[in-house]
Amino acid sequence: MATDDDTLRMAAIAAVISMLSQEGEDPGQIARKPGLAWSQDHRRMNMGQASLMQKRAGRSPWK
Repeated sequence: MATDDDTLRMAAIAAVISMLSQEGEDPGQIARKPGLAWSQDHRRMNMGQASLMQKRAGRSPWK
């Protein structure tokens, strides 16, 4: 059974974690984002794929 001190400690930890998650984005997830268009384009071209402009234009026909 949890004592009052344990309950207060858990509440304090939960409060700190919730405050940190509200501050901004999780820094551990930054590498999973595609990044700026410039970065995406150069990464695609270095891998031998079509440029980002060609990829986006190929998705829908010109009108």
